[in-house]
Amino acid sequence: MVNPGGPLKTPPSTPLPPRSGSAAGEQTAPRSVAVRPGVSRRSSIPAFEVMRITDEIARRRAGGHDVVSLCAGEPSARAIPGTLKPAGYTGPLGTAPLREAVAGHYREWYDVEIDPATVAITTGSSGAFQLAFLAAFDPGDRVALASPGYPAYRNILTALGVHVVEIPTGPENRYQPTPALLDAAVAEHGDLAGLVIASPANPTGTMLDRAALTALVAWCSLRGVRLVSDEIYHGITFAGDGADHRGVTARELDAEAIVVNSFSKYWGMTGWRLGWAILPDALVGPFEALASNFALSPPAPAQELALSAFSPETYAERDAIVAGFARARQLILDAESSLGWGVAAPSDGAFYYYSELGPQLERFTDSVEYARRLLADADVAVVPGVDFDPVDGSRAVRLSYAAGEPAVAEALDRIIRFQG
Repeated sequence: MVNPGGPLKTPPSTPLPPRSGSAAGEQTAPRSVAVRPGVSRRSSIPAFEVMRITDEIARRRAGGHDVVSLCAGEPSARAIPGTLKPAGYTGPLGTAPLREAVAGHYREWYDVEIDPATVAITTGSSGAFQLAFLAAFDPGDRVALASPGYPAYRNILTALGVHVVEIPTGPENRYQPTPALLDAAVAEHGDLAGLVIASPANPTGTMLDRAALTALVAWCSLRGVRLVSDEIYHGITFAGDGADHRGVTARELDAEAIVVNSFSKYWGMTGWRLGWAILPDALVGPFEALASNFALSPPAPAQELALSAFSPETYAERDAIVAGFARARQLILDAESSLGWGVAAPSDGAFYYYSELGPQLERFTDSVEYARRLLADADVAVVPGVDFDPVDGSRAVRLSYAAGEPAVAEALDRIIRFQG
């Protein structure tokens, strides 16, 4: 991993290709001339490797293979109610009852008062990120994010014409950005318009405690940098029962921060595609204008189901599932010596274990080959780190223990036999 005091590493720059139907540098034909439709340069971003592997898992299972998947971050799903009401469009920012319920959730978990008018219900957290980035940043702006990190941040920003500044992190800084690393990024790349953070983070599972998050908030506030906080894994944490055990929301520390969350992870509603954003007052109008054009409204049936997410019974049910994640996590931690890999992230929360492969790289070219051979020879699916870190990810893999204890135990046995 990278020495945080050393120079920043920038992933190799890939120039945007010319639009199909024209050579590089060639003038675009006038509108009146019939030409073959082109492909936008902004669409030249990598696909999400996790979803490609998910397709491969489905193909192998259809062919009779007993595949154990530690691939996707998908917890056990909530049950679908017996009857859903007929549903039409809602407002572009969601129904008033659900926005009020989300605000109540912040009061319950964080003792923070949120104006429901600043809550925007979105089509998954992915929809929240797209609309938030569109509302907050212009093409050419520089936005920083940690590497390794969730690839969709980088790819959505890139598709929108925003310059992504990746901050290399490692065990020295618990795989999270720090003010010192941000100072180095500004010195190398220029002023930043935004910073995207995640706590707990995907793929590393590491968290920012209150002091670390406060330091980042102060750094951003002093420089006029927009903070975007991904809190999608709040509640899936393993730090005990302290005051901040579910995570610290950036909204508690900075009214100008954009907070993104979702019903997908803690509540297990991945396929319902429902998330939310907590917005600064000045961004509510722009966000609503974008939402009304891009999505019209969030899915109404999902909003109806989500109203039950904040009941005491549902919290208790989901906390029991988080306890199961903790047991599955412990199986991996107990197997570390048998796995014989390299340095691993602390895995404070979420349901991910991210580790360098260490000695395994003497047998396999990189993490892509390791993951491919593991699936082909042992029917275990893991994710190579190249999705999350285009510079050093070829040395690491991510395991998701959202699959639960039996699946994790079986997968670990197969991995150890495969390596033996």
